[in-house]
Amino acid sequence: MVVAALIALITWSTMRGRHYRVTVCMAYAGRTSCRTVKAATEEAALRSATENACADISSGVTDTMRCQNSQPQSINWLARPK
Repeated sequence: MVVAALIALITWSTMRGRHYRVTVCMAYAGRTSCRTVKAATEEAALRSATENACADISSGVTDTMRCQNSQPQSINWLARPK
């Protein structure tokens, strides 16, 4: 019973407040990666998706920063409150 309640609490707290969902595709050094994330704010969603995509296609701090500072190849909002 306690385990079920704990799982329900974790699920509820994870899903609560996450209103923005976005897929961002980044291209860097001839490679492309797309990542979908959920976050509480629009800025956090864009930042997290960009960081996750760049982590997949860049190596080292300098490459990662260059990738993150470049323009996304595409941004597709899946959930965005009005």
